Amino acid sequence: MRLIQNMSTIAEYPSAECPSSRVIKIAVIGGSGVGKTALVVRFLTKRFIGDYERNVGNLYSREVQIDGEQLAIQVQDTPGVQVNANGLSCTDQMSRSIQWADAVVMVYSVTDCRSFDLIGQLHQLVIRTRTDRSLPIILVANKADLLHVRRVDAQEGPLLASALGCSSYEVSASEDYNQVHGAFHRLCVDLAKQQPQTPINAASSATEKKRSPLIPRPKSPNMQDLKRRFKQVLSAKVRTVTSV
Repeated sequence: MRLIQNMSTIAEYPSAECPSSRVIKIAVIGGSGVGKTALVVRFLTKRFIGDYERNVGNLYSREVQIDGEQLAIQVQDTPGVQVNANGLSCTDQMSRSIQWADAVVMVYSVTDCRSFDLIGQLHQLVIRTRTDRSLPIILVANKADLLHVRRVDAQEGPLLASALGCSSYEVSASEDYNQVHGAFHRLCVDLAKQQPQTPINAASSATEKKRSPLIPRPKSPNMQDLKRRFKQVLSAKVRTVTSV
């Protein structure tokens, strides 16, 4: 996994550093403390890290194989959203991430009712930002292992997802990598099917054209030809000396 940059300067992954012909971009949004960073790191590295510094919105990238094709996955980890007197916080940053992304993952914690109640407003923000309504969205309930402090029933997530028209997953970033991987992997597979695939020959041809200079470089001389010519020159000199 590679940390590319801070969210404040979102840009495409430099093509020179990305050998894949296709890039899949995912924005992860949700309230503070729901485990967005833990989910992203768990998906990309299989590792769980319990404590993180305050999320400033980092962009992560990793090369993966999906159905035999090499792809670059970019995941935008966004700052936690809170509700204030003026509505949602971080809306400008969030809107940039949503506009940039190929898909959005909305996250809440089963231990926090407020993070669940926030999902409806986040969904509205996504819809307002992407009016084409073509953006794939999934709902992920995190911290499913914390049964003793659960505050959101297991049925509420699927019911909300059904009302919003998206898929839902209940996972534990700390306890089960397969759950986390399954949610993100399914999304990536769907996105890979939607995006047109660049033929390998066309991609390599485009790369070759890009590398070709305006003036063609002369071919490197063949060593066998050089040896043959050198022998011919020597033989000619010997014949000249003998005739003299």
